[in-house]
Amino acid sequence: MRLVRLIANLGYGSQRDIRFLLRDGRVRHADGRELVESDKVAHDDIRVDGEPLDPPAGLVIMLHKPAGYTCSSSDPGRIVYELLPPRFMHRNPVLAPVGRLDRDTTGLLLLTDDGKLLHRLTSPRHHVPKTYDVTLDRPLEGTEAEIFASGTLMLRSEKTPLAPAQLQVLGPNQARLTLHEGRYHQVKRMFAAVGNHVVSLHRAGLGPLTLGDLPEGQWRVMAAEELTGL
Repeated sequence: MRLVRLIANLGYGSQRDIRFLLRDGRVRHADGRELVESDKVAHDDIRVDGEPLDPPAGLVIMLHKPAGYTCSSSDPGRIVYELLPPRFMHRNPVLAPVGRLDRDTTGLLLLTDDGKLLHRLTSPRHHVPKTYDVTLDRPLEGTEAEIFASGTLMLRSEKTPLAPAQLQVLGPNQARLTLHEGRYHQVKRMFAAVGNHVVSLHRAGLGPLTLGDLPEGQWRVMAAEELTGL
């Protein structure tokens, strides 16, 4: 790929903007020499304003999403992209969230520009487990685990029952729920179906992935070996 297009696709600006960066000497080789538009350079050897380029296409980011942020720019209010470098929103291919978390839901959110990975993680056919920590308005009745695991629970306005889900009780009003599908507002609707109300919701895991010690509001680039279990 041409140097100008390569850098532009990573969100550093339009191709016109990148040509200006080159003319101003702000794009250099790792050895310090200025680069020109016709140069053919390995991705890892390119520096913009002295910094290495962002990772190439195939990028996967783990974000610890705080409450108050949405996953789509079409929704009002703050969006999760505000927690990332501004240029990440302008990458081509686009950096998209792997499934959405509601504005008030916190926890593990992946974003990727790898379309095949995105499809694999969000397709119902692949049944990637998603684990949520739930705080409820009222104490658990004690029958929820059996109901959720039955594979017969119907949600309002839907025609097919939910796939079996696993519930682990963590306290009188707290539980950990693992789903293998991703219907609209599924966790909240499941507890509403058994007469309870979700007060707070936190995604603790996606497949084998957990947040570890990643602080709320922070992000990190995922290594390829971390994704093999997905």
